[in-house]
Amino acid sequence: MHVPDGFFDAPTSIATGLIAAGAVGVSLQRANRELRETGPALAGLTAAFVFAVQMVNFPVGAGTSGHLLGGALAAALVGPWTAVLVMSTVLLVQGLLFADGGLTALGTNITLMGVITVIVGYFVTRALLQALPKRVGSVVPATTIGALVSVPVAALAFTGLYAVGGAVEIPIGKLATAMVGWHILVGLGEAVITAAVLSAVVATRPDLVYAARHLQKDLVLVDADGNTSTVAPDRPIAPKPAGRSLGVGVAFTFLIAGVISLFASAHPDGLEFVGAKLGFESAAKDSAVASSPLADYGVSGIGNTQVSGALAGIIGVLVTIAVGLAIAKLASIRSAARTE
Repeated sequence: MHVPDGFFDAPTSIATGLIAAGAVGVSLQRANRELRETGPALAGLTAAFVFAVQMVNFPVGAGTSGHLLGGALAAALVGPWTAVLVMSTVLLVQGLLFADGGLTALGTNITLMGVITVIVGYFVTRALLQALPKRVGSVVPATTIGALVSVPVAALAFTGLYAVGGAVEIPIGKLATAMVGWHILVGLGEAVITAAVLSAVVATRPDLVYAARHLQKDLVLVDADGNTSTVAPDRPIAPKPAGRSLGVGVAFTFLIAGVISLFASAHPDGLEFVGAKLGFESAAKDSAVASSPLADYGVSGIGNTQVSGALAGIIGVLVTIAVGLAIAKLASIRSAARTE
């Protein structure tokens, strides 16, 4: 659902830019508590993983494809405030290095995919966890439904923005029906990916899942004299080292970006498909960085498309990890400065 330049008029793009900047600014201030629990390394890895999986478009039928948005998954793993930073990092790297999404539309993309999907996904997850059994495993179905709902809601939000400042006049009812209809199908794919990833993490390292921390059983600690004490799971005294788990996650992320992405569907995604059908795709303008050496997820100068695509994916993962870690560190510094 990466919106290109040209789909919206200047006032709408400026407005979404201000919304995105405000959301990122607030998240930089509020993410410190989440980062103390999950750590900046997990935030960086989550950003890189979302970047990698977004490279893998899956077919949804009738010559259309979709890809993970990732807001609900990121919120479950690292918390909602950090998730906004994670998604903004992914969209920033995609827009600046890979010409994926317009630069003037960066605020729109962050608003739709980096804010709305996080908010909707997280609050649906939290609401369902109030009704489901109070156990760690409940996080998987709750977040899966949150992921499913978040995608068509983001599509509906796009429709609302288009009604306000769309470049080409089209029937808004038809746009809403097409966008929501196709993105329900994309949402099903999002739900499957979210369920698979969270199931694997919850089964092996539930302590690395932000949404599961309050559902873990209290830790019973025994000292040398045999005295016992209970510690809440969200404040563990000696959590298991995460280095090996994060290493496995990094390796799997490289595998997705460097190998699996080469088998992605070549069909247009839901937004591109709807744009072509309803006649507003022609309003799209090339990104200002369309001549980037990494544009369209390939490395210029390398003739072999497989090697070029794999190398671009690997570079993207490395850059996303670095930027994600830097932003997480900045959030920690800003929060520490505010409390002094």
